[in-house]
Amino acid sequence: MTRLRSHFFKKRPAGAGLDTPMRHNDHGRPVTRREFIAQGFCAGAATVLGGSVMGLFASPRHAHATLSADLEALKTRCGIATQGAGKIPFIHFDLAGGANIAGSNVLVGGSGGQLDFLSTSGYSRQGLPGDMVPAVANPATGLSDFINRELGLAFHSDSAFLRGMLEKVSVTHRTNLNGAVLPARSENDTGNNPHNPLYGINKVGADGSLLTLIGSQNSESGGNSMAPFSMIDPAVRPTKIDRPSDVTGLVDTGDLIGLLSQQDSVAVMESIQRISDSRLSNVSTAITRDEVIKEMVRCGYVKSADIADRFGDPSTLDPYLDAHIVGPSGIFTEEEFNADREFRKTAAVMKLVINGFAGAGSITMGGYDYHDGSRATGEVRDLRAGRCMGACLEYAARTGMPLMLYVSSDGSVASNGMIDDSVDGRGKGVWTGDNSSTSASFFMVYNPNGTPQLMGANGDEQAAHQQIGFMRRDGSVETASAPSANNVNLLVETVILNYLALHGEQHRFADYFPAHGLGNAALMDRLTAFQPIVSGTLG
Repeated sequence: MTRLRSHFFKKRPAGAGLDTPMRHNDHGRPVTRREFIAQGFCAGAATVLGGSVMGLFASPRHAHATLSADLEALKTRCGIATQGAGKIPFIHFDLAGGANIAGSNVLVGGSGGQLDFLSTSGYSRQGLPGDMVPAVANPATGLSDFINRELGLAFHSDSAFLRGMLEKVSVTHRTNLNGAVLPARSENDTGNNPHNPLYGINKVGADGSLLTLIGSQNSESGGNSMAPFSMIDPAVRPTKIDRPSDVTGLVDTGDLIGLLSQQDSVAVMESIQRISDSRLSNVSTAITRDEVIKEMVRCGYVKSADIADRFGDPSTLDPYLDAHIVGPSGIFTEEEFNADREFRKTAAVMKLVINGFAGAGSITMGGYDYHDGSRATGEVRDLRAGRCMGACLEYAARTGMPLMLYVSSDGSVASNGMIDDSVDGRGKGVWTGDNSSTSASFFMVYNPNGTPQLMGANGDEQAAHQQIGFMRRDGSVETASAPSANNVNLLVETVILNYLALHGEQHRFADYFPAHGLGNAALMDRLTAFQPIVSGTLG
């Protein structure tokens, strides 16, 4: 270690605090909302794309208490869904600023897959010194001590993402996880990378009865990164949500609940609907579309009764009251939950999405433009992001629901080989500047019914499906290796293709996106990581 590091070793900055803003001499002053988030001057926030209400109860796929029989048919006629589309929950982590993903976190290799090793200088560029590269073998075992496959996808064993996830994901649930990595170039420090896939996830079926699209940012996508322009649907532009109180405030059942029991309140609302319907049949609105007006009134009353029936108990939505999330046996201790805004934000989104109150959500975390001449700053921020990712995966496991979790960032960082030997720096390369060519994204899949199985008939084929595209030996993205490698719009299309594939519906991709850029069916098969884990819809 001394021989390898002596040339580069000198005292490095101790690293910024977990929420300290990044001030870079080679960056202009932040002006836009996205620049403030990327450099950590304001909090990253959460977006949620509404989806199927498939987890309202202890058994999310079973129906809740229903309204009286005479109103159930009217619910269907009014378009009031009780279980929604039944698609796999989807959560997107948007790390604003250009976080490291490749090499020091998720291993990325050459054309043979993650373990088709890069050169030592290539790994150095990705922040790994020569004595920590995955090709180094332990003389006692002949195996690398720097490759960890506990979650299926190969991570560097000292990855901060991995360490955070392993803190939150229990040992018994790890065998039901697997993932894939996508080496893909994207621009640094800009929200103009259309990384946000939520509109597309909604387009292929993730929709629900409580929410459509909700975001913590006042932007078209609801988050830091843009959505591909061709996928934007103005009808579902996001509404702001970024904390647990926003979740509990989504439903207002009025003052009646509190004066009466929930059951009696629903009965009163049902009676009001029937009285109103009876009177409507005896009057004319004197408007040409008379029956349309009457139907709108009927639907308004029955929707109110349905909301009171399903959400009259506020604890139904509150993450803080969910023992799986907060408490002695929860994913977060009460101290953690109260102390860290990112944990509260994550809890709010995963409560909605994984329980089925929403179909898909995006969690924006700010301050990932962390090239401050240390390694420590990036490590502690990556560790917190890993804890948030792990919390989502563990919550899916505890509720018995599948989950696709996607992680992206706008650009990336690189190291020049200098070492940070501080406690938090962990003897790894300091991040000295932005570098779009070292970028990557990845996704994890949780399957409650067993380990997600990669496509391919043998190990070599499976390795090619687990890494979609590849890197050159120097640690930079080979931009010709996959459609997604040099086009963020096509990266999003590839993610959505893989979401459909988990339902066995990848053959429908061209129907949803006829002008897509992923090529023919044979090429799309090569861009697909996993075999289906559900058939069409959950239910």
